[in-house]
Amino acid sequence: MHPIIFFSKMDFSQSNLFGYIEDLQELTIIERPVRRSLKTPEEIERLTVDEELGDIERAVYLLSSGQDIQGTSVVANLPVLMRQNPAETLRRVLPKIREVLHVAGVEMQLTAAVSFLTVLQEESVSIHTYSHSFLHIILQNLEHRDSGVSNAWLETLLAVIEALPKETIRHEILNPLVSKAQLSQTLQSRLVSCKIMGKLANKFEAHIIKREILPLVKSLCQDVEYEVRTCMCRQLEHIAQGIGTELTKTVVLPELVELARDEGSSVRLAAFETLVNLLDMFDADDRSHTVLPLVKSFCEKSFKADESILVSLSFHLGKLCNGLYGIFTPEQHLRFLEFYKKLSTLGLQQENGHNDNQLQLQTLEQEKKYISVRKNCAYNFPAMIVFVDPKNFHLELYSIFFCLCHDPEVPVRYTMAISFYEVAKLLNPGVYTIHKELVTLLQDESLEVLDALVGHLPEILELMTNGGENSGSESKLLSIPDLIPALTTAEQRAATSLKWRIHEKLLQKYACLPHIISSDQIYYRFLHRMLTIILTNNVLPVQKAAARTLCVYLRYNRKQEQRHEVIQKLIEQLGQGKSYWNRLRFLDTCEFIMELFSKSFFCKYFFLPVLELTHDPVANVRMKLCYLLPKVKSTLKIPTDKHLLQQLELCIRKLLCQEKDKDVLTIVKRTMLELDRMEISVDAEQLEKEKQQNEGRSTNINDKMFEKKRRDSKTSSVLAKSITLSVPGSSSGTSAGKEDKKSKLVRSQSFSTQALHPKYSNIDKCPNKSSATGYTSSVSGMGKSCMLSFSDDSFRTHSTGNSGNGAFPSSSSSRNIFNSADQKNNGNKESQSRKMSIKNRKSNS
Repeated sequence: MHPIIFFSKMDFSQSNLFGYIEDLQELTIIERPVRRSLKTPEEIERLTVDEELGDIERAVYLLSSGQDIQGTSVVANLPVLMRQNPAETLRRVLPKIREVLHVAGVEMQLTAAVSFLTVLQEESVSIHTYSHSFLHIILQNLEHRDSGVSNAWLETLLAVIEALPKETIRHEILNPLVSKAQLSQTLQSRLVSCKIMGKLANKFEAHIIKREILPLVKSLCQDVEYEVRTCMCRQLEHIAQGIGTELTKTVVLPELVELARDEGSSVRLAAFETLVNLLDMFDADDRSHTVLPLVKSFCEKSFKADESILVSLSFHLGKLCNGLYGIFTPEQHLRFLEFYKKLSTLGLQQENGHNDNQLQLQTLEQEKKYISVRKNCAYNFPAMIVFVDPKNFHLELYSIFFCLCHDPEVPVRYTMAISFYEVAKLLNPGVYTIHKELVTLLQDESLEVLDALVGHLPEILELMTNGGENSGSESKLLSIPDLIPALTTAEQRAATSLKWRIHEKLLQKYACLPHIISSDQIYYRFLHRMLTIILTNNVLPVQKAAARTLCVYLRYNRKQEQRHEVIQKLIEQLGQGKSYWNRLRFLDTCEFIMELFSKSFFCKYFFLPVLELTHDPVANVRMKLCYLLPKVKSTLKIPTDKHLLQQLELCIRKLLCQEKDKDVLTIVKRTMLELDRMEISVDAEQLEKEKQQNEGRSTNINDKMFEKKRRDSKTSSVLAKSITLSVPGSSSGTSAGKEDKKSKLVRSQSFSTQALHPKYSNIDKCPNKSSATGYTSSVSGMGKSCMLSFSDDSFRTHSTGNSGNGAFPSSSSSRNIFNSADQKNNGNKESQSRKMSIKNRKSNS
């Protein structure tokens, strides 16, 4: 097969065509048979190990006769072997590793250093066993000819020193260190000794350090090699912390002063940085007579003879100025301030057109150095505000602040954006003076600058609008016209970029705007923009951030017309949108609404639109809805939202019966079990009101029924008397039977006013108004519950003489009671129907 070449523009001229053919011929010549296997059979044979060997035996075999890559694998697996069988590993595997490391390559040496450190950190063996077995191997490899390997073993040793007891350190490390630090030893040995002494300074008492370590320190500070002097100078900070203030003043400070005048630039740089870090350990006399002259000397030489220290000086200048603040004279104070201003604009004069010849000679390395200096000045700007006092900011530092915020290099503006919040806090009474720079950084062309500023944007905006001397409504109105366009521009630039995380972060921070500007400004400038992002953006985290911010805006909007408009758009464009993606975002928005708004608000506007999505044609939408249903149910209150609960149960039943997607059906069943376990909150006030209303209604009904019974009893007694007087003999028995039936009828009528079990308290009213008893009983079959309807909504406990409980224990018992009541009420009709049926039988016969 020849490779196929596609060309964007085909030119079929004769020369070009022959050129394409030649290219194809070259490609066919280049083709060579590809090697199918990476290893030959002989190599595979040499790498093969007997599978029946145990872990220890396999490790010993590979270290003895295996290849380098196999030995490295065993060394890397050493922590695992130590966890599984520490005794056998120490007895058989570790001696083999010691032998192999003498001739091992760089890769195995580095792997061994890491494995030894891992064994120490995992505490697979006691520290005594570790020092006896591993420490000698570490010390033997410290002076490896490869600097990378030596540094790796040194890092392991420094970590081991932290865990070793003092006696072991003294005998195994400190005593050999005396000979290793001598001038006759190799450069690598002396460098290692410097770093070990810095670590040992925190392990022993001051008098031991003074007697055994400080002489070595002085010797190494005077070493002939500048690398050793530099390394020892950087360890003086740790040694000073170990020996205390007095010895630092008498021993360490003179060495630092001498090293600060060293001929090597790296030594002077190390001395300067150590001096700055130890500034707190010096008293006022040492600072004024020793430290300050050295610092002044560094500042003077940094522009002339010693540019190597310029970057470090600009980085530590803020700490220096504030550390020496108490001993500055007004002239010295002004001198250091001018020096900071000069550093802040270093390299910009040439770019502005001054000294063009020098600009051409300027190297790229110098440009990078100047950018680093200005970046460090931006880093130290909050410290310089403290140095000059915030009250003098506008007079002394505002011009520098303006230059740094408009610097042509992104790293400088990025650093200013990071420190902007600190500057705003320091300038709180006069924070209004840097409003223009905030707008500039918000509109910066670099998204990295915007990202750095957005981190503390809510706090900055709150300081801008609420803080300051002119914090009244007039100043807010004056500042907002510039601020709002800058915020909208920043969001649009983030939206058009590919860096969606910055866009998401920006939208999240914009949720603070209701505390900054008015709801009308949010409604017209930001709220509809958030809705557009939800509808059009393709990045899910960005859409969710916009949805939540939109809900926050809606939460703080007090105008009902605007609220209703936004709610309607959410329902129509998201909940009823054509794209299933929009309907999914509608569910996300509803989740944020349940988080931010009251339960009643959600139930009023969003409960039913959410339930409508149970009929959604897309399975993913129905699935997401099922996950959301427990939260939806938690918004309901009984009895206020009883009808909504019925709608929710109806939707669940429909999903169970009609759902065809097996994944959705599984989630529906799981959600149904979760919903059954949930308890609905009860609206106590509403429930109490309904109880009072029902008690008043039942009292009226009972009074009416009692009055009716009294009238019926009077009527029946008068009727009985009249029948007795008019009809003699047997008629009196008949009238007595009728009276007895009538009294039973009255009792059956009064039965309907008695209480049932509380679980039937929510049953709807009977639609049959003409029924004398006011209820019906319908049974669909065995095992199905009865559907009961009563004319009264409230029921109370009714005790009978036989059972002592008026509640209905089951559907079958309630059915029997209702049938007996029907027989009592319709006794006469049933007797007449039986008589008619007997007559019909006789006639038929």
